[in-house]
Amino acid sequence: MATTTPHTHRGAMAGLTAMALLWLCCLCILPASALPAAPGRSPEAMADSLTVSLVTCWPGEEIYELCGHEAIRVRGMGRDSVWNYGIFDFREPNFVYRFVKGETDYMVAGYPFEWFLPEYVAGGRKVVEQDLDLTQEEARRVLAMLQNGALPQNRRYRYNYVKNNCATRIHELLDSAVSARVIYPDSVRFGTFRNEMRAYHKDYPWYQFGIDLALGSGIDYQLAPREEMFVPLEMMRQAGEARMADGRKLVRATRVINEGRPDATLPPTPAWATPLTWAWLIGGLLIMVSAWSLIKRRILRWVFSLWFLLLGAAGTIVAFLVFISSHEATSPNTLLIWLNPLQLLFGICLWWRRTRPVATAMAYLDVVAMVCMLVVWPFQNQSANPAFFPLMVATLLMAGVYAIIASKESYINNGRLPAAKSASKRRNSTGRGTSASGRRRKKETEAK
Repeated sequence: MATTTPHTHRGAMAGLTAMALLWLCCLCILPASALPAAPGRSPEAMADSLTVSLVTCWPGEEIYELCGHEAIRVRGMGRDSVWNYGIFDFREPNFVYRFVKGETDYMVAGYPFEWFLPEYVAGGRKVVEQDLDLTQEEARRVLAMLQNGALPQNRRYRYNYVKNNCATRIHELLDSAVSARVIYPDSVRFGTFRNEMRAYHKDYPWYQFGIDLALGSGIDYQLAPREEMFVPLEMMRQAGEARMADGRKLVRATRVINEGRPDATLPPTPAWATPLTWAWLIGGLLIMVSAWSLIKRRILRWVFSLWFLLLGAAGTIVAFLVFISSHEATSPNTLLIWLNPLQLLFGICLWWRRTRPVATAMAYLDVVAMVCMLVVWPFQNQSANPAFFPLMVATLLMAGVYAIIASKESYINNGRLPAAKSASKRRNSTGRGTSASGRRRKKETEAK
């Protein structure tokens, strides 16, 4: 057996050291593509992987932007696409009528993500992306469902502000695509659709005033936690806390892709310009007119007529929404007791003597209806805008004053006596004249 000397050992060690240094130099110089792939992560596998994420856009200044916007992004396999359920065409025939009637169709469309972001950057709106912790099979299923949904024959859907919008469509798609059930937080922040709307519309009080007029008790029931996700920001919050039944978190990474301004909406409406301020002002003026009319026994017809015509016009819209519109949230609407087309009869019929009994009947009907409505309101489900109540009270007083004055013989209409009273005065005057001439003739006869 051969033996080695100390010199031989030292030579072998030096050779191994030189080979190791050479190998390290090669690692630093060679491109990454030339390195061996890690087990299970071949270049082909990495190129074929998909990442699905939620993209949440903060509110903007337009009224249709006040609750933000939600989209879904798919990256990988040579694509970076966004899928947007908020596409609509305002130029379509009768768009406004169909929107009010509840027959608005929105569309889903997929397009490059680079086309999506500039709109929100220009508007100063914050944009947050949440990468979902999906398996590749689940991610491919999401992409296939999006592609199928965007086909011309499938892309349209019947839009509903709280039940079928850009956010609800996405979390329903995820429920169908993932293999494990998604468990969202069980806490409720707002309680009802209306409360949630008011929170996001707080700086747009006239917009909320219109919503409170048009939408009835269908948005005032107690919500389940997932129903609050119709607002994209609430969906982002709940998705960030959600887990799947197999233990995975739904969101594995969150990042801000556009910082934007802290608040991209318009400044708050000044207190003097809010519906509540104007309601107190108009209601106060109408109450003063009612008091003056009662004291003077005189109906200012143009004031009474204008007010009840306005109520009738608003009531026509409310009645359309209740009886004709397919919006499920517009019916029932308790405000129909106050705002209804019959008020038009009141505003028209008080102008002529022959039609005045109709106006009087409407006045009595209004008094009964408004008293019942104000008494019962705290005990029913529908929530009212605070600006409604000064106007309701003013309506009650005006109807009551008209009923009182119209039922009195002393009813004076704008300073003119009723024909019956004028005829009575003429008869009395004629009677007194006839009596005096008779007495004179009698005296002349006796003198003869």
